[in-house]
Amino acid sequence: MSEEKKEELNQEEVVETCENQTCEDNTEQEVLEQQEQTVESVKAEYEAKLKEEQDKYLRVHADFENIKKRLEKEKYQAIDYASEKFAKDLLAPIDTLEMALAAEENAKDLDAQELLKKLKEGVELTIKNFYTVFEKHEITPIETDGEFDPNFHDAVMQVDSPEHEDGQIVQQLQKGYKYKERLLRPAMVSICKK
Repeated sequence: MSEEKKEELNQEEVVETCENQTCEDNTEQEVLEQQEQTVESVKAEYEAKLKEEQDKYLRVHADFENIKKRLEKEKYQAIDYASEKFAKDLLAPIDTLEMALAAEENAKDLDAQELLKKLKEGVELTIKNFYTVFEKHEITPIETDGEFDPNFHDAVMQVDSPEHEDGQIVQQLQKGYKYKERLLRPAMVSICKK
C-alpha cells in the first residue's frame, strides 16, 4: 500500500471517529437537554402545585380566622343577653303590681277594709307570679326547717327555745334562695342556743 492510500484511510478513520464522537456528543447533549427539560417541567409542575396549596392554606386560614371572630362575637352577645328570658318573665309580676296600683285609684268609693283586702289579693298574686318565674328558671327557696347548715343559712341571732334542740333553726328572718345548685342568698335565721 502506498502512502497516499494509508493517509486516505487514516483521514477516513479520523473523519469517522470525529463523526462518531460528534454523534455521541450530540446524543449526550440531546439526552442532557431532554433531562433538563424534564427537570424543568417537573420543577414547574411542583411550583404550580406548591402555589395552589399555599392559596388553599391561606383561604382555609382566613376562613378559620373569620369563624373564630364570629364565634367570639356570638359568645359575647350570649353573655350580654343571657338574662333576657328571665327579664321578660319578670315583666308579668311588675304588670300585676301596676294593675294593683291602678285599681286603688279606681276604687275610691270602696271602704278601707275592702280596699285593704283587694290590695292584699294583688300582693299575693304578685308573689305567686314571682314564684312561678323563679320555678321556671330553677330558683328555689332554701328550707329553714331543722338543723342549721352554714352552707345555706346565716345565723344572725341565738335564742333560747324549749321546743328546739341546740343548733336547730328557731325562726327564719329572711328567705334564702339558690339557683340550681348555686347559692344566691343565704337564709337569715335565728338558732337555738342552750
